[in-house]
Amino acid sequence: MDPNNDIPVYLFVGFLESGKTKFIQETLGDARFNNGERTLLLVCEEGIEEYDPSGWASKNVVIRTIEEQADFNEDNLKAILAETGATRVVLEYNGMWTINDLFENLPVDWAVYQAMCFVDSSTFLNYNANMRSLVVDKINVSELVVFNRFELNKMDQLEFHKIVRAVSRRTQIAYETTDGQVAYDDIQDPLPFDITKDSFEVADEDYALFYRDIMEDPDKYQGKTVTFRAACARDPKFPKGVFAAGRHVMTCCVEDIQYCWIVSEWEKAQMLENRQWARVTGKISIQRHKLYKGKGPVLKITSVVLTDAPEQEVATFY
Repeated sequence: MDPNNDIPVYLFVGFLESGKTKFIQETLGDARFNNGERTLLLVCEEGIEEYDPSGWASKNVVIRTIEEQADFNEDNLKAILAETGATRVVLEYNGMWTINDLFENLPVDWAVYQAMCFVDSSTFLNYNANMRSLVVDKINVSELVVFNRFELNKMDQLEFHKIVRAVSRRTQIAYETTDGQVAYDDIQDPLPFDITKDSFEVADEDYALFYRDIMEDPDKYQGKTVTFRAACARDPKFPKGVFAAGRHVMTCCVEDIQYCWIVSEWEKAQMLENRQWARVTGKISIQRHKLYKGKGPVLKITSVVLTDAPEQEVATFY
């Protein structure tokens, strides 16, 4: 498939009344974005605020609404695109639908070019406390999270910052205050281990942060030597001399726990048993490996010391 023929999708996520419609309205009113290209505005959630086409920079925008989740499927999306003749999509996604459902139902040639999450600051902490899995779901896919209606004299930026950073270190954060000003988050997040050194150790409680960071920004770990406690695993499909060193990680709830591991090369790998805990040390090489189906961190093991399981076997971001 030619990627140049992909239909670009500009994805806007967030819960009802979070400010998605207002931002999209302003975006379509900007001639730098809306310069006449045939655009499908696909609305999957209708709030109080309505779209006003008279304020758009180009009239070459068509609106279609999908109210039922069952109608958000590949066949229907293809039919809508064909009927409208659009060459790109602006998608206002329903906040109660999961991102996984979105990607499972998008046509194969629809590519998400940009994803932004909008949040009503006055209700965010309540949503995070009661529907955290949906909050994580939206933040995790977004390049930018915008906290609307932020009250500087009443709300703590650090509290909001920590919630986002527990999900993603790459997502940018912006605060739009109640007087209409916008400020970008500049709070620094030093890692709890020092990767400026040639070798460093990852504490048990920091494995989730380490794993996410090395997978999001692997190149800065090239040539470093790391030590951490891991639940080792072998698989008959693994190449000879290869095992998995990792931990089970929980992002937001029990349902999303998964084994997050790093390809590890050791000549005695066949001696290890599944779920055998060990303190492993190895030099990190960022390279192509068939177990990654591409490029990723490969640990060249220099030491394996069997040990007990940590007090908390499942790693978290808290």
